Amino acid sequence: RSSGNSEPSTPRDLALPNVAILEQLVARAVEAGKDQSWGDVVTILATTALRISEVSGLRVGDIDLVRGLIHVHRQTYPGHGGLVTKETKGRRRRTVPIIDPLRPTLVRLTAGRRAEERLVLGPRGGVITTATLRDATGWDALVTELGQPGLVRHGLRHTALTWMADAGVDLHILQRVAGHQDPAVTARYLHPDVQAMLEAGTAFSAWWSVAGPERPSWVLSTVARMSVEYGSDWVGWD
Repeated sequence: RSSGNSEPSTPRDLALPNVAILEQLVARAVEAGKDQSWGDVVTILATTALRISEVSGLRVGDIDLVRGLIHVHRQTYPGHGGLVTKETKGRRRRTVPIIDPLRPTLVRLTAGRRAEERLVLGPRGGVITTATLRDATGWDALVTELGQPGLVRHGLRHTALTWMADAGVDLHILQRVAGHQDPAVTARYLHPDVQAMLEAGTAFSAWWSVAGPERPSWVLSTVARMSVEYGSDWVGWD
C-alpha cells in the first residue's frame, strides 16, 4: 500500500494491509531498537490513530482503563531549542477508544506509575519522536524488508483510521477519533463502496427540496400526458 513510485490516491493507500504485517512490524521494531518502547509506540499508533506527537504527549493519567478511553489533550515534538509541549492540533481535545489488542500494553505502561509521568519513554528516558523511532529501528530498511517500502510513521495513523472505517465505525465517530475538523477529510478513509454510497446520498439530498422532491421535467410531462390519456383509470407507477 505504500510501495511503488505512484502517488497515493487516498490515505487508505498508505495503510498497512493487515494485522499480521503490523505484528511483524512491532516485533521487528523491538528487535532492531533493542527495547520494548519502540514496539509500544508502533502498537499505540496503529490502534488509536494518534499522531506520534500526541503519543509523546500522553501522560499516565490520560489513560482511563476503567472506561476504556484515552484522553488526548496535548502533543510533544522537537522545536527550536528543545522539546515543545502544547495543545493538540487545532486545539481540539478528544477521546479515543482503547481496543482489546492495545489494553495489555497500556496496563503494563501504567502499572504503579504516577499520573503526571509520560506514558512512553525511550530506553534512555527521553521522549520518542518520529525521528528517534526512525533512527533507533532503522525504519526504512525494516519496512522494506517487510514488503512495505515507503511506509512512514504517520502511515500507522492512516492504518488505524482505515481499519476503523473498514470495521464499520460511523463517519462522525471516525471524525472525532481522528480530530478532523472537516468530515470530507475523514471520508477519504472509507472503503470505496461506502464512499460511493455516501456520495449517492449527498447527491440525492441535494436534489431533494424542503417542500418535497423537485421532479425532473420529463416526469412531470409524462404524468400530465398519462392523466389526460387515461383519466381516472391511470393511477401512476406501482
